Amino acid sequence: MLEAPAKSGDASASHRHADQVTPEQPPLRVWLPWLVGLAAIWGCSFLFISVGVRELHPAYVTLGRVSSGAVAVLVLMAFAGHRLPRDLVTWLHLAVPGLLIAFAFTLFGFGEQRIPSLLAGIWNGTTPLVTLPAAVLLFRTERFSLAKVVGLALGFSGTLVVLGAWQGLRGSGFTGQMLCFAAASCYGIAIPYQQRYVAPRVDSDLAVSAGQLLWATAALAVVAPLVAGAPPAPWDLSPEVLGSVLALGAIGTGVALAIHARNIRWVGGSTASYVTYLSPLFAIVVGMVVLGEEPHWYQPVGGAVILLGVAIAQGKLRLGPKPLPVIAEG
Repeated sequence: MLEAPAKSGDASASHRHADQVTPEQPPLRVWLPWLVGLAAIWGCSFLFISVGVRELHPAYVTLGRVSSGAVAVLVLMAFAGHRLPRDLVTWLHLAVPGLLIAFAFTLFGFGEQRIPSLLAGIWNGTTPLVTLPAAVLLFRTERFSLAKVVGLALGFSGTLVVLGAWQGLRGSGFTGQMLCFAAASCYGIAIPYQQRYVAPRVDSDLAVSAGQLLWATAALAVVAPLVAGAPPAPWDLSPEVLGSVLALGAIGTGVALAIHARNIRWVGGSTASYVTYLSPLFAIVVGMVVLGEEPHWYQPVGGAVILLGVAIAQGKLRLGPKPLPVIAEG
């Protein structure tokens, strides 16, 4: 329910409740559970990728992921009575985030051949560090400020901590981390692009997700055989790998992208990217509990520094004292 307008002179008039409804954004209690749920899904996705690349080329893990995700979303669309877009321009706009997502998924697969899943999850937390500059410089949906510059600088220092830069930057571990950072960068560009060019044209969040996944499936169906040869038969895969790819597609991709599209529509690209505050935490816990992975001390510390920088850059933490409200005289 909307609150009644405050009377002039009422002390509460200078404050806005966190759950107050605005025409553009639903209340916090509505969108926050979706954001946390999405973080849990994507945090667990790094586990499924790690299992999938044991027997499959990363390109085929991605192909299985996006194709099963597309089927899952199309089924949801049929039940919901939603339709795919019909105009060519919308489909061309859907191609951009769809292809970027396909590339990101594949890069994470290559990365997790070299580094633990929990470390890949930490690198996923750098997404907002790319989302913000892309929104400012490429898509002109935001502006730089002192807080944003300081936050980005702090976030960059956090990436050096995660890398353990003082030990030297080389080897397969470094390559794997850079592949995961490149994947997160793809997300960082796809999010503001989708906010500006796709969300205004497509009313259905399921249709947005389906369109992206159909583009990704078409691209990987061509690229995967070229880079990885003939695909293995499904019955030649272990149940763990097959189940991981299907779960990664249906839940970690199809359902997750639909939720993400809704979050972008509700709260905007920058706020929607806050999902990366929580998904590294889920990735670390799942990697340690299920796969027995053990991070170096500086990796979660660096991840925390990155998230602190993101929080400052996006105005969630202030650099100075909050300005006092101006009280009119008379």
